[in-house]
Amino acid sequence: MKAEIIAVGSELLLGQITNTNAKFISARLAEAGIDVYYHTVVGDNPERLAQSIRLAQQRADILIFSGGLGPTKDDLTKETIARELGRELVSDEEALETIKQYFKQVGKTMTENNKKQALVLAGATVLPNRHGMAPGMGIEKDGKQYVLLPGPPHELEPMFENEAIPYLLGVYGKQDIIFSKVLKLQGIGESELEVRIQSLLENQTNPTIAPLASPGMVKLRITAKAKSEEEAEQLILPVEHQIRSIVGEYIYGVDEDTLASKTTELLLQNDWSISAAESLTSGMFMAELGSEPGIGNALKGGVVVYNKEMKIEQLGILPSLLEYHGIVSSECAEALAESVRERFATTFGVGLTGAAGPEPHDGEPPGTVWIGIATEGMATESYKLQLSGSRNSNRKRSVQFALHYLIQKMKEKKELKY
Repeated sequence: MKAEIIAVGSELLLGQITNTNAKFISARLAEAGIDVYYHTVVGDNPERLAQSIRLAQQRADILIFSGGLGPTKDDLTKETIARELGRELVSDEEALETIKQYFKQVGKTMTENNKKQALVLAGATVLPNRHGMAPGMGIEKDGKQYVLLPGPPHELEPMFENEAIPYLLGVYGKQDIIFSKVLKLQGIGESELEVRIQSLLENQTNPTIAPLASPGMVKLRITAKAKSEEEAEQLILPVEHQIRSIVGEYIYGVDEDTLASKTTELLLQNDWSISAAESLTSGMFMAELGSEPGIGNALKGGVVVYNKEMKIEQLGILPSLLEYHGIVSSECAEALAESVRERFATTFGVGLTGAAGPEPHDGEPPGTVWIGIATEGMATESYKLQLSGSRNSNRKRSVQFALHYLIQKMKEKKELKY
């Protein structure tokens, strides 16, 4: 079955709120085996909403609406749908009693317009709202299913989970589920990745493979359709193995993994510690790690040494090194990493220096970044980046690349350990 999600509300178009409902509904429909091909957002305008309904009727079996069921004049979803389907709106006595009880409980007088929330399409299956006032509903017309849901996520999510999904499964029966696994890669661009796995992309059927670009990283989504999640995982497994055999060195995690969470996992698993000396990132590297639970057992601390004098005073970097090689250099990055590792007595020390932009710094063009990593029992290494984003974008990407290179270094150390 094909579904289209139509979110109603001018506040969505104005950017005042984010359409999290569409994401939630899509994920739940995928679990139920119902394909979503279109997301539509339309303002509080009956003519434009009617146009959206007519278009969706041409391309979907199930039309799911969120928002516009409230008591105010701009809440026009069910009125518009009623006109399009040729149905009357009737008062649902159970919903009306729920609304009356709410106002009685909070000690407020119920205004007349609140009775509007109890109106439902004649002949519809009413979906009770156990977390608000306006009920949802499901109704069939000419082979199409129409599901109306309230807009507030705290009302919509439990209603969709507990009422709408059982309603749809009761109509259509159990469908094949759609299950995805996302591989996360760092250090390779989307275009290069596509070239590397071109043969897999050309021959995909079920599962399918889709490269997805994200800020500072690339994702590969592998999606399978099957009778159960376990069966879908078995379809995905051989494809994942093929991908890992081609670009495995760039894969740092799956699904909800982040570079920071993977770094933390490796540090804690091996009882390693880390410290950092940050120049251009001004503490962003440590803040990124600090967001991870349990990192306090590995992150001992660090320093922000933004100018030349602090590099010398706080970390003992030789003035001659900075004069001869410059602040934006591999020598400076390595010296920062080595000094902070020694002073905090950690397994790893990370040094970040560079020209964030928009102006050149120390004779180096904007976007030039050096990352140094000092490792107990291993040679210190540095990595150069040439970034092309805005100042803050360059700083954020520097942190992501530092975590990426650190993960690679930890994997090397782990291999030596065993």
